[in-house]
Amino acid sequence: MKIIDKIALVLVIIGAINWGLVGFFEFNLVDAIFGELSIFTRIIYALVGIAGLWAIKLLFDREK
Repeated sequence: MKIIDKIALVLVIIGAINWGLVGFFEFNLVDAIFGELSIFTRIIYALVGIAGLWAIKLLFDREK
């Protein structure tokens, strides 16, 4: 697995945990750490979104 794939996977996991916290406890960890809709929060959300798109590629990669 390439480094970029591992980074994308970590970001997708962070996003999944954050959404789980929002769904179960109405607690947004990213907002709590970086502030509600601060520039850092928006960057984290953008990176997680890009990582999610990158993870689609991982579904179709075949190990050789």
